[in-house]
Amino acid sequence: MSTQASDLSHDKEKGLVYREETLPVDAAPEEAIVRRYGRFGPFLAKLFASGVEARGVERVPEDQRETKNMWNNLLMWWSVNTVLTTIPIGTLGQAFYTLTLPHAIATILCFGALGGVATAFISTLGPKTGLRTMIITRFSSGYIGGTIYSILNILTQLGFSVTAVILGGQTLASINPGTLPLVVGIIIIGVLSVIPCFIGYHLVHYYERYAWIVIFIIIMFLWGLGGHAGFDPNAQKPLEDTGRALSADILSFGGIVFGSVTGWAPVAADYNCRLPADTSSMKVFLLTFFGLWIPICFVEILGAALMTISDPAYTQAYAEGSTGGLVAQVLSPWGGGGKFLLVLLGLSVVANNIPNSYSAGLSMQSLGRPFALIPRFAWTFLAFVIYTVAGVAGREHFSEILSNFLSILSYWTAFFIVIVAEEHFIFRRRGGPLGGYNLNDWDKPSRLPLGIAGIIAGCFGVAGAVVGMSEVWYTGPLGKKAGAEFGADLGFELAAGFAAVVYPPLRWLEIRLTGR
Repeated sequence: MSTQASDLSHDKEKGLVYREETLPVDAAPEEAIVRRYGRFGPFLAKLFASGVEARGVERVPEDQRETKNMWNNLLMWWSVNTVLTTIPIGTLGQAFYTLTLPHAIATILCFGALGGVATAFISTLGPKTGLRTMIITRFSSGYIGGTIYSILNILTQLGFSVTAVILGGQTLASINPGTLPLVVGIIIIGVLSVIPCFIGYHLVHYYERYAWIVIFIIIMFLWGLGGHAGFDPNAQKPLEDTGRALSADILSFGGIVFGSVTGWAPVAADYNCRLPADTSSMKVFLLTFFGLWIPICFVEILGAALMTISDPAYTQAYAEGSTGGLVAQVLSPWGGGGKFLLVLLGLSVVANNIPNSYSAGLSMQSLGRPFALIPRFAWTFLAFVIYTVAGVAGREHFSEILSNFLSILSYWTAFFIVIVAEEHFIFRRRGGPLGGYNLNDWDKPSRLPLGIAGIIAGCFGVAGAVVGMSEVWYTGPLGKKAGAEFGADLGFELAAGFAAVVYPPLRWLEIRLTGR
């Protein structure tokens, strides 16, 4: 790549980085929006002055970074995942794959750690670049590739939101059956979720910094009450498969666990892009990893453990009310106090749904310049409307939605992470072919990569997922060979592997021919 020597500087964290004068829209997005909307400008100016975040996908300049949310790399993800929504993921190990508790625990710990490492890496790019996650993909897959990833991420975050509002609504509706309609419960969760997202980054961080405290105590109560009801580690033993069928069950459930963690990878940099550029990458990585891995494993294992209670009242509660009904039964010995805790648990999904709502709006802006011209908060509100309506429509099919959604989710996040990682460590490293990121090119298609390598590698990733997947509605040829009667889900492993092999040579050729 040809650049003037005076335009290049070294940075101990980012390697070789192209320096330009900060773009006006990056430095003051609120002023650009106010000017853009003419007669509505004064209203928008008052809105921004009241605390609503104006910045959307614009890059955060170095002189506007701040250090105050460093520990939220841990606390935010702890709050997001120490919630009711994480429990049903653990229940799928027994409900769909008939695993015993020891096998479910081992699967959750191992695949959760793998997903945590991948997601924590993506989070380190936020401070380095000052960019939102979907914009970062433009540096590996070009403007068009970034748009494709944005579409996938919109569907992902809306899918997460649908499962969150359904489960929260189910829980609120189960407190006094027949009193609060499920539809109303779903709407309540949706409205509470969108408020901090509408206001923006700082309120999101403030809420998530403390939301975990009360819910973590309630989760401990659930462990105690569940243990009192009687966990039976061997409850599924008569039903558990053996041999290849057992390995297939573990791989398939592992894909769901992996997806439950890497589902946060496409938004991981959205919440620390305001940290200083020289923030320690290792510190960000470790805080994010433990902020994800510990609470996700702790709560998913709780879900798996609750499924081992053999008391007929508990099995009937799950059969009739899914996870919400089971949790209500666990808390029932405490009477009115248990119902109060159930209300708090139902409301806990707000913490989980906030990043879905906030980042869905950012991903809509990332679709391209025309979309970025519309203020972030407008897209956030649109996302709220979509997932609330979808939650109402799909409210009777929660377990099916969750199982299929998380499995498919792990496929695309796997090759997305691999492509971004190979771009960063091979081509953007100090001394590499590109030597760093030309950060102010984030919205300049003519100076970004063409994206051919990234798009083709992504297509190969899709091909890997197709031949390796095992879903109720389709099993790929390799998925069939890897398991017994129903096959084994190797979708995310093959998606990552295919993309990892194809991307480096194609990207090298792209750089050789285009210089970018």
